[in-house]
Amino acid sequence: MTDPVTTPEPTEHPEIDTSVPHSARIWNYWLGGSDNYPVDKAAGDAYTAVFPGIVTIARGSRAFLRRAITYLVAEAGIRQFLDVGTGLPTAQNTHEVAQRLAPDARIVHVDNDPMVLAHARALLTSTPEGATAYLDADATDPDRILAGAARTLDLGRPVAVVLSNLLGHIADHKQARSIVTHLMGAVPPGSHLCVNDGSLGVDPVFERAQAHYNDSGAVPYVLRTVDEITRFFDGLELVEPGVVPVTRWRPDPGSPVPEVVAEHGGLARKP
Repeated sequence: MTDPVTTPEPTEHPEIDTSVPHSARIWNYWLGGSDNYPVDKAAGDAYTAVFPGIVTIARGSRAFLRRAITYLVAEAGIRQFLDVGTGLPTAQNTHEVAQRLAPDARIVHVDNDPMVLAHARALLTSTPEGATAYLDADATDPDRILAGAARTLDLGRPVAVVLSNLLGHIADHKQARSIVTHLMGAVPPGSHLCVNDGSLGVDPVFERAQAHYNDSGAVPYVLRTVDEITRFFDGLELVEPGVVPVTRWRPDPGSPVPEVVAEHGGLARKP
């Protein structure tokens, strides 16, 4: 395994195109971040004009990630995380939550976006006891992901594989399931899978807004049915309450009853 902090690998990615909206930067805008450009704000505002609830979904997704990582560290005892499609650094990122609870946690963030690469040093912050690394790789190349992750993580010990709003970028459902199967096949029993993605059949206004976004020239994002999202966990043991709207997955004690949103997520253990 590597030293506590590793550096990004050299890449031949093209320069950042600030003339075309990008999903990671738009998501960052909806989360209240500053790593976005006017074209992203315009696209984000156009989306919210049709479907204002997307901001609730974005923030509900981030809150789900925080609660899932908290469960993994505090209740499941996980100390290794492979976060694929990590996106731009914003508050409550995987390594921040995990290392706040367990300073010895080791995290590998994976993305292939040039702007994320440009912000890699912001991600590469770690407690002295743990490790945080960034891997420049595409989700469609799980072998490269696993080979790179093995330089920081011990793949012979349980790992939490985190795929947050990532699989919607894989249009072919069979390919998306194959990626999940490949990643989970490489980690031992006791490992966990965390998935959350936009869902069909909940809010038709959201579905129309997403279809319009996909036709805009931006990188498309495919919504899936709740059953399709649930199938990503085949062969694993779902943690209660199963696959549910992200706002209703183990909400914080004492919080108001959360609304149902068109994004579902869940967490499962490899037996």
